[in-house]
Amino acid sequence: MTVTIKKSDYDLILKHSKDNLPEEACGLIAGTISENKKNIEKVYLLENIDHSNEHFTIDLKEHLAALKDARANGLEILGNWHSHPESPSRQSQEDIRLAVDSTASYLILSLENAEKPVLNSFSTIQGESIKENLILLEE
Repeated sequence: MTVTIKKSDYDLILKHSKDNLPEEACGLIAGTISENKKNIEKVYLLENIDHSNEHFTIDLKEHLAALKDARANGLEILGNWHSHPESPSRQSQEDIRLAVDSTASYLILSLENAEKPVLNSFSTIQGESIKENLILLEE
């Protein structure tokens, strides 16, 4: 699966992630699917109610509001994103365990090297993490 994200949406994720340090930041991604490609059209910046640097939980009210907004705009929720303040951009064992939707994309932004943030996208099928092809679109 190929996933596209606009540079401006990447910048929103990066800023929200840096603003929430040392905690993990999180949110949802919404957009469209065509053939073997997911196009991220909107990024939702949500609160990590765990306030932890090792895991996240999205606020249920914010999650529902994002879902309603996506539907109102003709988009579908494609998955979620979160940051790893101190570890690489890969799914942890907890990320894999909690990734219950095999159709979702899970974006992870690593801030381990503050000068060179790394964003990757994964899907999780039957407990296996699969790296997706992520394309950053210049606008």
